[in-house]
Amino acid sequence: MKRLLLTLALILSFLSVMAADITPISNAFKGGNASSLTGAMDQEVDMAIPGSSKKCNGSEAVKMLSTFFGSNKPTGFSVVHHADKKDAGFFVGKLPTASGEYRVNITYRADGDKAIIQSIRIE
Repeated sequence: MKRLLLTLALILSFLSVMAADITPISNAFKGGNASSLTGAMDQEVDMAIPGSSKKCNGSEAVKMLSTFFGSNKPTGFSVVHHADKKDAGFFVGKLPTASGEYRVNITYRADGDKAIIQSIRIE
């Protein structure tokens, strides 16, 4: 029984180490700092923000997000749901801004312990 519990504990700790870190993305949304996401964008990102929806390269996605933050200054950000599956994951967050609250859905792929954004949907 002890051996089984030890094995289970080791497996769970190993899996938690493999999870991609979403903290830099969460902090960027909290501070309205789109430029800090430049290194976290995939080559192609599926973007959907109020008034615009398209597939674009990472630098264009950062520009779209920066424009959104310019019009909607974030006052915080909280992750309400997060799920990892093997080498990918997603999370849902609440983004309170000066002009109202938005729901943010982000999907990403894991590159080591780094989350690489594949899509951002703000509604």
